[in-house]
Amino acid sequence: QVQLVESGGGLVQAGGSLRLSCLVSGFTSASYAIGWFRQAPGKGREGVSCISSFSDSSYYADSVKGRFTISRDSAKNTIYLQMNSLQPGDTGVYYCAAPPTSYYCTDSVTLWAHDFSSWGQGTQVTVSS
Repeated sequence: QVQLVESGGGLVQAGGSLRLSCLVSGFTSASYAIGWFRQAPGKGREGVSCISSFSDSSYYADSVKGRFTISRDSAKNTIYLQMNSLQPGDTGVYYCAAPPTSYYCTDSVTLWAHDFSSWGQGTQVTVSS
């Protein structure tokens, strides 16, 4: 059974940093693409970043490019999202997710939640101004 567990959220002031972790089990994380999504109150789920299987490509939403970095530690079956220069607009619940089949992360293809089928429970990120 595929399971994803997020951690690392919290309250931070604007300009600060957080590192989110996504621990995966039930499959070898290196063989799956993993996406990070966020959902602000009253809004839909937005694709933030994605890393392809074996980390050979990635995707970043325009709103986070240059500030967020996605990475994978295959030995720990964990995917990280390093978030720097956080802004109040980054506030929301952050989810990691895995697709049901192979998925290639690239900046030329928008990251959509409907392409992913296994989800974690989410971790809250709040950025104060």
